[in-house]
Amino acid sequence: MHQSELDGVIFALANSHRREMVRVLGLQPCTISQLAKMRDLSLPAMHKHVAVLEQSGLVSRRKVGRTNTLTLDASGLRGLQDWLGQFHTWWGADGASLENYQLHLDSTGPGTPQ
Repeated sequence: MHQSELDGVIFALANSHRREMVRVLGLQPCTISQLAKMRDLSLPAMHKHVAVLEQSGLVSRRKVGRTNTLTLDASGLRGLQDWLGQFHTWWGADGASLENYQLHLDSTGPGTPQ
């Protein structure tokens, strides 16, 4: 995944409405109207959120007649998971690994290749 694609996914997921939409679409495809009703959003607002998710590659749309059905495209999430995977060795159940990671960052300085 290119940096700009990753930035798009992170930007899309930075909004709580869009994160919830991704969660719901991970369970089942939905129409834009269904999602708007679930989130208590107007259709114009929902269309804006859908556009961001589509541009990021997280959601695909299938139009049949006047109905737009959205499905989750997991490839965008896989790219994010791959990027986050580089930090996996620093994660721990007790939080000590995150403290170790912070110590590592402090000792190497910002922008130092790891």
